[in-house]
Amino acid sequence: MGAAAAAAADVVIPACAAVGIAFALWQWFLVSKVKVSTYAAPGNGHHHGGPVFRMEDDGEDVGMGGDHDEEEESAGDRTVAVARCAEIQSAISVGANSFLFTQYKYLAAFTAIFAVVIFLFLGSVHRFSTDSRPCQYTRGQTCKPALANATFSAIAFLLGAATSVVSGYLGMRIATYANARTTLEARRGIGAAFATAFRSGAVMGFLLASLGLLVLYATIKVFGLYYGDDWEGLYESVTGYGLGGSSMALFGRVGGGIYTKAADVGADLVGKVERNIPEDDPRNPAVIADNVGDNVGDIAGMGSDLFGSYAESTCAALFVASISSFGADHDFAAVAYPLLISAAGLLVCLVTTLLATDLFKVKTVRGVAPALKLQLIISTVLMTVAALVVSFAVLPANFTMFDFGAVKQVKNWHLFFCVSIGLWAGLAIGFTTEYFTSNAYSPVRDVADSCKTGAATNVIFGLALGYKSVIVPTFAIAVSIYVGFTLASIYGIAVAALGMLSTVATGLAIDAYGPISDNAGGIAEMAGMSRRIRQRTDALDAAGNTTAAIGKGFAIGSAALVSLALFGAFVSRAGVADVNVLNPKVFVGLLVGAMLPYWFSAMTMRSVGSAALKMVEEVRRQFAAIPGLMEGRAAPDYARCVRISTDASLREMMPPGALVLLAPLLAGTFFGVRTLAGLLAGALVSGVQIAISASNSGGAWDNAKKYIEAGASDHAKSLGPKGSDAHKAAVIGDTIGDPLKDTSGPSLNILIKLMAVESLVFAPFFAAHGGLIFK
Repeated sequence: MGAAAAAAADVVIPACAAVGIAFALWQWFLVSKVKVSTYAAPGNGHHHGGPVFRMEDDGEDVGMGGDHDEEEESAGDRTVAVARCAEIQSAISVGANSFLFTQYKYLAAFTAIFAVVIFLFLGSVHRFSTDSRPCQYTRGQTCKPALANATFSAIAFLLGAATSVVSGYLGMRIATYANARTTLEARRGIGAAFATAFRSGAVMGFLLASLGLLVLYATIKVFGLYYGDDWEGLYESVTGYGLGGSSMALFGRVGGGIYTKAADVGADLVGKVERNIPEDDPRNPAVIADNVGDNVGDIAGMGSDLFGSYAESTCAALFVASISSFGADHDFAAVAYPLLISAAGLLVCLVTTLLATDLFKVKTVRGVAPALKLQLIISTVLMTVAALVVSFAVLPANFTMFDFGAVKQVKNWHLFFCVSIGLWAGLAIGFTTEYFTSNAYSPVRDVADSCKTGAATNVIFGLALGYKSVIVPTFAIAVSIYVGFTLASIYGIAVAALGMLSTVATGLAIDAYGPISDNAGGIAEMAGMSRRIRQRTDALDAAGNTTAAIGKGFAIGSAALVSLALFGAFVSRAGVADVNVLNPKVFVGLLVGAMLPYWFSAMTMRSVGSAALKMVEEVRRQFAAIPGLMEGRAAPDYARCVRISTDASLREMMPPGALVLLAPLLAGTFFGVRTLAGLLAGALVSGVQIAISASNSGGAWDNAKKYIEAGASDHAKSLGPKGSDAHKAAVIGDTIGDPLKDTSGPSLNILIKLMAVESLVFAPFFAAHGGLIFK
């Protein structure tokens, strides 16, 4: 059975990845059928300083009656609208491209230097010896030299970094390609606009999940040509892939988060609070930078983040499997169980996506949010069945797993339960996040209600909501950890994390849908399109806000499980028998580790604050210095605001990145593996709580503001309209929440994962030479 199952795995894994890529390209083709022409109708008033936008008087539509649909517009109006959309889309795309290429130049230098560091540290473990060495786990056998491990770990790191960068860049290209197309499709109806936005998200989701799976599988196969039967060395070196993915994700998330929030805060404070003009009004100089930010932060950053989680959980599971009976028996199909779960996940997500876009189409505004929620439920149910099939098809009925020096007897149905518990815990975290951040439920409405008495009570209620929202996700993660560990030791936790991420293609599609819809609404506003079209894009955006919060919940929950799995793998690789909290070396690490997320958050929040300060000053200067800007007779200098955000984010992303990357290296080298184990545990425990509360507070403030602006119920109308005192208080809350939900919160889950995977990669060095001070 072993040879036949291994041959089947060698066919199934690349085939599923190929199907995923083909499906992504098919979705791209469908989106590309919506034509965005750059043709500008004669006499529509070109401004050569930037995109051509139609200005409005006091928020009223000019020349396109508020309730006119595409059928009611003249051919000339349609041509002008398409031309405007094309130019705005081009401006957003150029801004996002230039930022990412500049960022990637810095990251290329960092990646090259860090690859050399990995090689030097791991090569020095056995003084760069080329002699074979006794295996650490498989007694009586020899493994490849440490120098080979150093070389292949560095190569795997470069491959992970490259895949992460490509994932983020492709996501950004797709989003900037689809935003104007979603706006134009909104003229045909809510269903057409939803399908375009969701298909575009699916392109990103499937490309990223398929690429991650394919590159990791190819890496294992190519490295295996050298390693042969030394699976211990092979899968240890492959962990570098996860480190590469997460390193890029950290800079992508922090840099993108600073960029988008500097622009957002600047645009909101001056535009809405001081000048009382609508969101995404073309008179606002920061409006293009704000829309660029949605793509570089929420799309490119989030894509790299979830790719990092996926790569790390797979690498942790593969490493633990290789030092268990699967590895000793050289049963490739069983070792590749994590890859096969991901491959099955791609097929499940493909079916789920077709249900939303082709079989049960969205027909009304009210149908948008339920359609997205249904995606999560259907993918979870189908994935549970798929996990059952994979578990019984490729795993032996009984086997043993590595259990910190001992062996644990495990059955195949145990691993099915581990995957399932992770999968359903992810859904529980997602729906809890939705309850606390959607304005359809009482927590956000209470926050909106608190705006009646000013910004201070709004902030108090929002903070309380964030703290309270931590309870259910923490219990969900705790149950997953207990069940996973009880059934299959540290491997159970790794596959529980993988279960949570097995539907990553659908999760990313839903996540990417949000910023695409947000951009579509901004383009509709800037192009001066009719009120009905803007109501449709607003409905898409409102649903997208909640799904973005759900996506962040998934990312944080999976990060907690991934970090613990990596922590277990590190402890075993470093030869630590137990992590005793009463040992002062461990407790010191625990205390400092718990502090690191606060230090990191302080750096990122301050970075957003100082960048936003420059943006506010620039927007105020333009309103004061450009005659006729407020009246809509002159165009603002958008490029200057884009430049402020770009410069600030590239400059400010370095210190937080250095903190995360240096902390484990310094702790392991100077204080030893026990202090480092404490550091990782402390960062994990405090980081998860801060990340969840920050993301949910920010999401609640954002949706409380949107609830007042929409005025969809009598209660909301009593708090509005836009420009009222309650609305201004809500805008201030939203502005405070922006860096929490889009910079500090999402970056923290990368902090806890990156520190853990870095410690695992450098574990041989720390075990051999670490602890210069705490000997």
